[in-house]
Amino acid sequence: MTKFNYTAKDFKSAAEVRWCPGCGDYAIMNAVQKTMADMDIEHKDFAVISGIGCSSRFPYYMSTYGFHTIHGRAAAVASGVKSANPELTVWVITGDGDSLAIGGNHFIHLVRRNIDLNLILFNNKIYGLTKGQYSPTSDRGIITKTSPFGTIEDSFVPGQLVLGSRGTFFARAVDNNIKHTQEVLADAAQHKGTSIVEILQNCVIFNDGIHDFITDPKFRAERQIFLKKGEPMIFGEQGNKGLILENGRLKVAIVGENGITLEDILVHDPSEDNLGLQVALINMTLPEFPVAMGVIRSVEALVYDQEMKKQIETVQLKRKVTCMDELLQSGNTWVVDGENCSEPVKFFDNKCFG
Repeated sequence: MTKFNYTAKDFKSAAEVRWCPGCGDYAIMNAVQKTMADMDIEHKDFAVISGIGCSSRFPYYMSTYGFHTIHGRAAAVASGVKSANPELTVWVITGDGDSLAIGGNHFIHLVRRNIDLNLILFNNKIYGLTKGQYSPTSDRGIITKTSPFGTIEDSFVPGQLVLGSRGTFFARAVDNNIKHTQEVLADAAQHKGTSIVEILQNCVIFNDGIHDFITDPKFRAERQIFLKKGEPMIFGEQGNKGLILENGRLKVAIVGENGITLEDILVHDPSEDNLGLQVALINMTLPEFPVAMGVIRSVEALVYDQEMKKQIETVQLKRKVTCMDELLQSGNTWVVDGENCSEPVKFFDNKCFG
């Protein structure tokens, strides 16, 4: 039992949820509300910030402080919120279009600065709110309203973008596995710095089934690998498949075949600053590899808002100016005195020069 004894219901607003029936957003919101209830943080200390998109309706449905901002600017606004009030627990809700297209610049600089907030990236590989245009994560060749003959672009891999921006935390989950998503979000909330959680989410109207090959529960054991700190990277119906390094590359091996033992399987450690291995895990795709789920990277680094607070406190201890009046009267000042002449006379450091 937590100090405040909240339940998920305490984080649900009275607003009618207006997502399409079957949308993956419902499951994600459920996981977020359960996570917040378990965090042992007072209700008033949560803030949910969103941009534009289907996912960005989120603040309306949350009984927390919230801000529905403009397209692509959720990361920027959330950075200001956290910097102005570091005591808040800030969650950013965004989509692949909102954060990686018009908001791409804000996204990478949020990650680079390592501001202590949590960003959930809903990735359905399409623009849903604006009715089905391809997005920065849409696969090459996909046919949409804005690519009737198929896209001729390669897509962003969100995890690559995070690590390339010197990110300290990246995790991945799927919308139809609420329990696992909740575990990942709890890890993200505990991380000091910017945590990015990509959630593979289904848009039932404009890109239905885009992740089915990965997320179908019937094939989950074979097509997803759930990474846990300190445990071997194993998967499969029999739990006998695992990841090994061979000639510097990841490879799937079967325990018990070709002399492979459980000791040969790589053990996951997201806290190790091993970009090469973490990028390789992020890049794993079917059918050669299972798709990596869970916390892939979680390393310690200096946190922007904490460093900003320290800097302000250091400057305040040494400052000579302690209030606005002192600031306005400090340094070089101008005085206008027209008593003894027809035109105003200007003084500089008490010396007449006009």
